[in-house]
Amino acid sequence: MNISIRMDDITPDMDWAKFLRFKELCDLYQVKPLIGVVPENQDAMLHIDEERDDFWECLLQLEKEGWVIAQHGYTHIYSTKKKGCFPLNAISEYAGKPYEEQLANLKKGKQILESHGIYTDIFMAPAHSYDKNTLKALKEAGFRKMTDGFGDRPYEWKGLTFYPISFKQSNSLKQERGYTTFVIHANTMNDKDFERYEKLFAEHKDKLISYQDYLKVNTEKRGVIGRVKEYLMAISKYVLVRVNSLRK
Repeated sequence: MNISIRMDDITPDMDWAKFLRFKELCDLYQVKPLIGVVPENQDAMLHIDEERDDFWECLLQLEKEGWVIAQHGYTHIYSTKKKGCFPLNAISEYAGKPYEEQLANLKKGKQILESHGIYTDIFMAPAHSYDKNTLKALKEAGFRKMTDGFGDRPYEWKGLTFYPISFKQSNSLKQERGYTTFVIHANTMNDKDFERYEKLFAEHKDKLISYQDYLKVNTEKRGVIGRVKEYLMAISKYVLVRVNSLRK
């Protein structure tokens, strides 16, 4: 498959050493990722380094270099325990909340990004969790694309275009056709993780595409059968991850 990269949890106080280390790897292999920026980070787990005063300037520079920016929630605070439409996790900043509250949340985040010169119609849901009210609110707030779902190419559903992520990276690397996204959380990566991605990039550099190119791929319609299949895949991954965590 053709592989694009997305990086979650981009904030002024992220682990800058790890972010820049992964950026060096991306630059080496000419990888241009999608980055999910939290407009108003209030998640204590994401408060790692001192805030960089030039954070927004750094983002604009990355855009000039070909990186793509998505809005990653608003505060990144998980305030419900709803799985939503894509049940990879049982926590959410959005799923289960009233439409009006979700719309206000999205607009506040968008306003912050735009006040710093960042304009995007791509949304990245914290914990991959959203419901139908989220999708309705996203369209009202001016978003047209979501980085989530499972599949081998972008698809259209509920008036939005979804750009799927990988169900299992090893399987995606074996497949010859299609498109997907590998999800990176640089804040939590260790040396072995960096070594694995360096090896992956070197061995599969012919499969790597920029996120800008992923956005140009033709879309398909996603019907009821496709939605049911995706939902069951997400539930199965949710269960497998929790079973594996209990074994450790």
